[in-house]
Amino acid sequence: MAEKEKKSDIAALTFQQAMDELEQIVAKLESGSVELEESIAIYERGEALRAHCDALLKKAEAKVEKITLDADGKPAGTEPLDVES
Repeated sequence: MAEKEKKSDIAALTFQQAMDELEQIVAKLESGSVELEESIAIYERGEALRAHCDALLKKAEAKVEKITLDADGKPAGTEPLDVES
């Protein structure tokens, strides 16, 4: 599979699909039963999956909002969540 196809394949995965595949890769690598060449290939795919998951998480964080309350403690609206705090 060409490098461009691999990246588009990963880009189409949901967060959960990417995490499931990443867990399978980790299990294979930890088992020690994979040949060196395959280990390198699946490690590289694992890195791409990790980066994809990280990007999806950052995108989700950007969408999260916190509810603001008025003086009476009632919801008054929303504002961006400050993830740095």
